Amino acid sequence: MNTLSYKGYVGSVNFSEEDNVFFGKIEGIDGLVNFEGESVKELTNAFHEAVDDYLTYCQEEGIEPRRAVQDTLNIKLTPEIYDKVTVLAKRAGMSVGAFVKAAVEKQVAMML
Repeated sequence: MNTLSYKGYVGSVNFSEEDNVFFGKIEGIDGLVNFEGESVKELTNAFHEAVDDYLTYCQEEGIEPRRAVQDTLNIKLTPEIYDKVTVLAKRAGMSVGAFVKAAVEKQVAMML
């Protein structure tokens, strides 16, 4: 999925061939905020306006701007990978959960 980023928020990017328009929504918030544009520049500007409008709305209503974030993640690993993770976590003196968290954080940091 293609995305845009602004002020810590992420917007999805899609294209409707039928309507000849780019569109998206702010991802990961409690609520639905859409935006669209006929060019990448228009879409980017619309996304920025949508985030700013969302933040203004939250401020005016006395609502804490929130991202719909879960603090837990369940993943399925093959037994072979789980065994390797367990060994590596033990070598690092970490729990499996802490090891996986650190690995994900490292990967995310490398990709941003």
